Amino acid sequence: MRTVEEHASIVSALLRPTPVIEVPLREAVGLVLAEDLRAGLDLPPFRNSAMDGYAVRAVDLTGFPIELPVSQDIPAGRKDVTDLTPGTAARIMTGAPLPDNADTIVQVEKTDGGEHVVVISDAPPAGIHIRTRGEDITVGTVALPAGTVVGATQIGVAAALGRATLRVRRPLHVLILSTGTELVAPGQDLEPGQIYESNSAMLAAAVEEAGGSASVAHFVTDDVTEFNSALAAVDADLIITSGGVSAGAYEVVKDALTGQGVEFAKVAMQPGMPQGAGHVGQIPIVTLPGNPVSSYVSFEVFLRPAVRAAMGLPNITRPALRLPLATALDSPPGKRQFRRGTVDTQLGTVAPWGGPGSHLLAWLAGADAIIVVPEATTRLESGELVEVWVLD
Repeated sequence: MRTVEEHASIVSALLRPTPVIEVPLREAVGLVLAEDLRAGLDLPPFRNSAMDGYAVRAVDLTGFPIELPVSQDIPAGRKDVTDLTPGTAARIMTGAPLPDNADTIVQVEKTDGGEHVVVISDAPPAGIHIRTRGEDITVGTVALPAGTVVGATQIGVAAALGRATLRVRRPLHVLILSTGTELVAPGQDLEPGQIYESNSAMLAAAVEEAGGSASVAHFVTDDVTEFNSALAAVDADLIITSGGVSAGAYEVVKDALTGQGVEFAKVAMQPGMPQGAGHVGQIPIVTLPGNPVSSYVSFEVFLRPAVRAAMGLPNITRPALRLPLATALDSPPGKRQFRRGTVDTQLGTVAPWGGPGSHLLAWLAGADAIIVVPEATTRLESGELVEVWVLD
């Protein structure tokens, strides 16, 4: 059998870095900057007031209280600000440009708020409450380096610099295809022997949580011709299938793709032993087992890191801790076990959550961690340290 690392390397090698695209600011959220964003102007672009109050010259503040005539009114956005007449004050609002020869802002709370004549009872030292030009960033400086994941604050910086678009790495476009004659779309009535199809919705959500974009093809029956027809219409960066890769008599994915650019193998892990990877034409394809827990664990182990790496995203793997087990745990020899778990944050321990069965989807939904047991370990006692992947 392949090791987990060997198969992870094969899957990772399938995906190339996604291309660079230019998108409006709000569409860039969650994507990775493809190039440095340099400031095309100073921030702030001009000296302005950090307070509502009065702009004055410090030399005119000869004693308190002092009375000064108000020579001009300067709201934010005013374009025709003139020099401050010596011996006067200019009423000014937060963000408004300062007259060139003003060096002190007296906040309105230290005055009587006069519109024509103002009485000033106290004043801060010169330069206080004044935002200088380029205080935040100067023209030509790298405001956001390439590789930055764009979030709300990065959008704010780009907008403040006058950028309407950003050049980012495009999301990885993934098509999800589930197989199985027994599958029925949620919302329809079940007939004997049928189950609702859940893997495609789950895997599409997992792709999107990892930062990619996903679409779901209508799942196909266990018919090779129908399966090949579905693949022929695909336009995506990656195809993910679930089901049809085991050793049974009706394994449509394996039957259709063996010898056609896809290699199937057993990986030394539980759940998720049957795996496949390769290309359909020029499109990478990863074939996952059909049991829902196997499918999800396989995505976490092999595809989440590969998808995030292809998009240039950081933290391609889940945060990993070493925590003591709350209860003993058995594991099959020769296989790395990925067991659902829950973390007790108060005690700092982790406990198995539900049984190891790969069909126990409800238990998977209640887990907040994956416990990783090495291949050579068949039993861990309560209190022993174990690797834990923290899920969102």
